[in-house]
Amino acid sequence: MAGVRSKPRSSGKYTGWYTDARGRQKFFTGTTKKGETLRMAERLEDDHRQVRLGYRPAPKSAEKHKSRPFKDVAAEYMAWGESQGGRGGRPWSKTHARMRRSHLAWWRKRLGLGILADVGGILSRVEKALRELEAKGRTGKTLNSYADSLGSLCRWCVERGYLLEDPLADFEHFDKTPQSIRRAMTRDEIHALLKAAPEHRRLVYEVAFTSGLRANELRSLSVDDLDAERSGLVLHAEWTKNRRGGFQPLPKSLIERLSAFAEAGDARELYRRAFARKDATLEGIPKQPLLYVPVHPSYALNRDLASAGIPKQTALGKLDFHACRVAYVSLVQEAGATVKETQALARHSTPDLSLNIYARTRESRLSEVAEMVGEMVIPAEIQNHSRTLQAAGAEALDVSAIDTGLTTSQDDPTARVRIPLSPPYSP
Repeated sequence: MAGVRSKPRSSGKYTGWYTDARGRQKFFTGTTKKGETLRMAERLEDDHRQVRLGYRPAPKSAEKHKSRPFKDVAAEYMAWGESQGGRGGRPWSKTHARMRRSHLAWWRKRLGLGILADVGGILSRVEKALRELEAKGRTGKTLNSYADSLGSLCRWCVERGYLLEDPLADFEHFDKTPQSIRRAMTRDEIHALLKAAPEHRRLVYEVAFTSGLRANELRSLSVDDLDAERSGLVLHAEWTKNRRGGFQPLPKSLIERLSAFAEAGDARELYRRAFARKDATLEGIPKQPLLYVPVHPSYALNRDLASAGIPKQTALGKLDFHACRVAYVSLVQEAGATVKETQALARHSTPDLSLNIYARTRESRLSEVAEMVGEMVIPAEIQNHSRTLQAAGAEALDVSAIDTGLTTSQDDPTARVRIPLSPPYSP
């Protein structure tokens, strides 16, 4: 029989109880009013009595979770993600976990999500909130990241029976075409940057330009990850973006300088100075770091770009630290790597990501390729004659004259001079 305890809890709310459909006594926390809590208990018991008698279907598992505080459900979801939510059952990266926590806190405040049942029918409200962010200048990628944080939580709740259905199942993602693109630094720019940067940052840039490792991956490298015998770096699944271990080859000359820098222990000392504040922490930094990567590597890069006289923004795109990876993939392509080799070295999931997102073409390189194609197509006689005319300061060949085997003379443009041509160009 339903009832209520005579005294309230320390929170001021009364505890009620009722008999469920299986004949078990269940307790719940009601309101601060004893009579209201008793009515809740009697209603719950009547609902379960009708289920036991077959007058109504058994409640779904989601019914008992809909009154759970949204904050508690989000905390459970975050605990799962930080433990096993990543690829292969690995934890989320610290950056990913920080962003998810921030986004979910924003959604809870923005939509007023008090209990889990409040997420029902929120699609239109979510879209409206994202449009407001879009009006403030947020990019499509950022908007999708906000939506994915809440959508991932909803899907996680559905899988565990906390929700009957995903309220964001019909959400259409925003266009995430980049509003600005990164450009690949030229070889001259790279050399100028390395010359202008101090030694510890020069090593970071050199490793970035010759391996394509991201800033967080470079920061996670330890001295033990340097493999001098195989001339490269050992990558660990715990901190790579794709959550896969591997090996990244490096030039032998760079390996030697990295070994000397590691033996000196300069990276650890630089971190100690950078985190000298009492509230600072070296969490996430290896005990024996291989490199010193600043907290904001793009800010440091901006200073070095200015020292080297390299523009940060041009018509071809902008430069930030991730542009080092763009330059790496482009250089790998220019070095003659196959598509599969480029994908493997860049550690991309698809060739399309390597070739169409990261790799850049250079006008000078395109001109070189055009010359190579010309040497394969145009007969040697034409090429030799063209070089002779160019050396003598002659004008370019007249296209109409080539059709008849004639060209104009520099001394007398009206005169026609026959050029001996071999088939199939003979008139």
